[in-house]
Amino acid sequence: MTDHHYEIAVTWTGNTGSGTSSIRSYSRNHDVGVDGLQTIAASSDPAFRGDPARWNPEQLYVAALAQCHMLWYLSLAAQAGITVTAYDDRPTGVMIEESNGAGQFERVTLRPTVTIEATSDSGLAERLHDRVADYCFIARSVKTPIDHEVTILTAADAIAG
Repeated sequence: MTDHHYEIAVTWTGNTGSGTSSIRSYSRNHDVGVDGLQTIAASSDPAFRGDPARWNPEQLYVAALAQCHMLWYLSLAAQAGITVTAYDDRPTGVMIEESNGAGQFERVTLRPTVTIEATSDSGLAERLHDRVADYCFIARSVKTPIDHEVTILTAADAIAG
């Protein structure tokens, strides 16, 4: 077993002069960073007094699930002899909020459209998506149900479409 450690800096930038003297007195803006990479300008969801021009944790959560799925899928496809030439996903997440303000994600749906070479097995290419959850670190670490609505295209389909 190998341990991997991740160190990230989250810095609140939303003190507008009076700190958190009231629920409305401060901005939810913050920066997410790691040495050597571009900083992510973040905030809370606009529904929670956040800045709509910045990423929010809910979007980053859905993005992390989709990224991990894609990266493992590409690896499994390569190992299985499936030649993927394009991959595009438009994932969505549904979060429920309880009356006390607490909440959780009820579901995340990944919607990858995968283009493969005509000589690749499209049935196997589709089935590989079901195997990703056995490997994806993020999916294995959360309790949110993750669905897949997969579209497999051959290179010829992509050109014709």
